Amino acid sequence: MSVSTRWIDIPAGNDSFGGYLALPRGGKGPGIVIIQEIFGVNGHIRDVVEQYALDGYVAIAPDIFWRTQPRVELDYVGADRDKGIELMQKTDVKLAVQDIGATAAALRTLPECTGKVAAIGYCFGGRLAYLAAAEGSVDAAVAYYGGGIQNALDVADKVTVPIQFHYAENDHGIPLDAVGQVKERFAGRDNAEFHLYQNAEHGFNCSVRASYNQHASGLAHGRTLTFLAGRL
Repeated sequence: MSVSTRWIDIPAGNDSFGGYLALPRGGKGPGIVIIQEIFGVNGHIRDVVEQYALDGYVAIAPDIFWRTQPRVELDYVGADRDKGIELMQKTDVKLAVQDIGATAAALRTLPECTGKVAAIGYCFGGRLAYLAAAEGSVDAAVAYYGGGIQNALDVADKVTVPIQFHYAENDHGIPLDAVGQVKERFAGRDNAEFHLYQNAEHGFNCSVRASYNQHASGLAHGRTLTFLAGRL
């Protein structure tokens, strides 16, 4: 028996945008907002949503690029990668964070959601998960190789919910000194966890990328589930 999936509409002012929803087999559970990379709510992100539904969560991936190109699905190399970078650059980050808050609010209204909602983001989505935590729109956040978090540490004090960071040792886009900046900013705070994966590269969690690292991905997923189980 597979999980139940469907696209739903999420209100956004006088408009709405789509979110890919998966329900757990048990029917009910805490909520998780899965935040895409720059490649849209593509097959991999839908797989992640379904995986967390299998883990017992009501999971949804909002279409972050809906204002520019709704329902875009991109590959990880070549022209598709260039298109993803272009879409990210056109995205108003403040509005995207608002959309994550709207998604969390929509999850909480679903009868299947038992109340608390976390955000899990990857790359660009990792930064958005961090910013959503700073906004207080989610009850916990997990950032996988969140690009640019080191440039948004002015809001770190606003992150009062539990947050977990996953970084790759060999991430050419996020050097170790950037990881160190984030870690230092959260030093001494009991609401933050950091994990660094040796011999892993950016995108290590994505099984369809050349940088996929099965060991790092499995270890990170287990740590994420342990983190969420104690907080949702």
